[in-house]
Amino acid sequence: MELKKASSLLLLLLFAQLALTALAQDETESDGEGDSDSDEEEEDDDEEDEDDTVKEENGVWILTDANYDSFIADKEIVLIEFHAPWCEHCKQFAAAYEKIASELKEHDPPIHVAKVDGSSQSGLGMRFDIGIYPTFKIIKNGEPIHYKGQVSKDEILSKVKEIASPDWVPPPEATIVLTEDNFDDVINKADIILVEFYAPWCGHCKKLAPQYEEAAQELSKRPVPILLAKVDATTETKLANKYQVTGYPTLKIFRKGKPSEYNGPRDTYGIIEYMIEQSGPPSKQIQALKQVQEFLKDGDDVIIVGIFNSEQDPAYDIYQDAGNSIREDYRLHHTFSPEIQKFLKASPGQLLMMQPEKFNSAYEPKVHTFTIKDSSPPSEVTDFITNNALPLVGHRKQSNDAKRYSKRPLVVVYYGVDFSFDYRVATQYWRKKVLEVAKDFPEYTFAIADEEDYSSELNSLGLADSGEEVNAAILDVAGKKYAMEPEEFDTDTLRDFVMAFKKGKLKPVVKSQPVPKSNKGPVKVVVGKTFSEIVMDKKKDVLIEFYAPWCGHCKQLEPVYLELGKKYKNDENIVIAKMDATANDVPNDKYKTEGFPTIYFARSNDKDNPIQYDKGDRDLESLSKFVEEHATKLSRRKVEL
Repeated sequence: MELKKASSLLLLLLFAQLALTALAQDETESDGEGDSDSDEEEEDDDEEDEDDTVKEENGVWILTDANYDSFIADKEIVLIEFHAPWCEHCKQFAAAYEKIASELKEHDPPIHVAKVDGSSQSGLGMRFDIGIYPTFKIIKNGEPIHYKGQVSKDEILSKVKEIASPDWVPPPEATIVLTEDNFDDVINKADIILVEFYAPWCGHCKKLAPQYEEAAQELSKRPVPILLAKVDATTETKLANKYQVTGYPTLKIFRKGKPSEYNGPRDTYGIIEYMIEQSGPPSKQIQALKQVQEFLKDGDDVIIVGIFNSEQDPAYDIYQDAGNSIREDYRLHHTFSPEIQKFLKASPGQLLMMQPEKFNSAYEPKVHTFTIKDSSPPSEVTDFITNNALPLVGHRKQSNDAKRYSKRPLVVVYYGVDFSFDYRVATQYWRKKVLEVAKDFPEYTFAIADEEDYSSELNSLGLADSGEEVNAAILDVAGKKYAMEPEEFDTDTLRDFVMAFKKGKLKPVVKSQPVPKSNKGPVKVVVGKTFSEIVMDKKKDVLIEFYAPWCGHCKQLEPVYLELGKKYKNDENIVIAKMDATANDVPNDKYKTEGFPTIYFARSNDKDNPIQYDKGDRDLESLSKFVEEHATKLSRRKVEL
């Protein structure tokens, strides 16, 4: 009996011990889990703190997109180097930059020295328009001053200390401020002047401003200064309307009051080089007969030559005046040589246009001639040049596409185009077949194009794998395009294709994603096949966003754009829409996309002239304001944000 009681007691003690052990283990695990959560929260907090915490390395502060504004906010002056890890110049200058930091730390008061990895901190890189490394900026009271001197320790120190002085004032602006009161007086007196029409709120204008001013300062130092000016188009509305300013910034060149478009770069050195080139005459003098002969034999573009006795000829002045408006598109020449005049069988005052020998044919004159009279307006000269610039069948290339072959309809024949000696015969064989058709359709532009140069275009036409040696297509107005059915190419098949187009019997080729089965969301999805149906609907105003799936800015815009769609979902007159421009054709060339996202407002009463959204902010308030400013009518009251 005693043995039985002892066994029972021992068993009870064993169970109690096991229970206590299990309980202790549960508490330990519970404590461990709590510690883990706490550690994770602390790590998260640390990571958040690190986002805007400014680290210091060897006396140089490390700035990022996240911490820049808070670091700069309370500092009178900061020197910043924009560098890249792969930049050899940056690596070589690193030790010297640390010495600069050390010396400026002892300045009275101390000056902070910082650096930004421009390759990883893309926000700051874009904000300050950093294109080369290293680039130095001196920030004084929050305003950036671009350092333009040598990359040397002593020069940088000298410039920073100069700007840090209480007596330092920024140099006066070289850019002339124009208003309605002084515009005509300044513009009419200037041989050449570049004018920027801007809006104070425009992000692109803000980005251009320091580059534009720097170019103005450099160009003002030339022996014959070239002037740069600016107009606030939001206050000087009469000037903006007079010069048809529809977007910002708009730049125009004026020569003695006559405007022409500025088509040059928009950075400091690009503006400087472009304006120096523009300040010279648009036409270059030819002195030797051999130059003309070489143009005719080996040239690749139209040859334009004005024949004059001297620079004092009134016709010469008219020619130069006309040339200023088209100098971007044509290489203009003139000569005073009697020998060249005799060779070309021309008289003084005549303007000659000729094609290189490879583009000659029996169906067009070898020379087009225009006589410039003292009473000839420059517009007659430019019209003559533009109307006779192309041969009957020319060579369309990537380099001349925009300037020579923008007119529609354009008939293009694609094959292996090569005018070098070994392949010229084969190239001309197919070109002659095209000539036989082109002569009968003068209302259309005809061209041949190398199939490799235009492989992506052939792919979009569905002709990349046609199996044919020669393919053809017609590029029509409004971005429509038509592909010739693959078959053996000859004059008759091309003629039938062009005739079918003329009679309206062809169906356009449209690259398109599948039409959505359901499209009832707040943001309508547009594809190539539904563009005309949705965007060009004349009963509705449409805001259309063209995006790319890989575009970071598009992804940032997506939630805002969705809220915009929800805001106007019940407005029967307004449609908020989007289109993947990488997977669909935009069958209207008025809706051009040169970057992503691109946003247009298509008014119900003016679909062929969409208004592009060019404001820097893409928030709900700004987009709503844009919609309601341009809406033809709203079916509900405006909602205050």
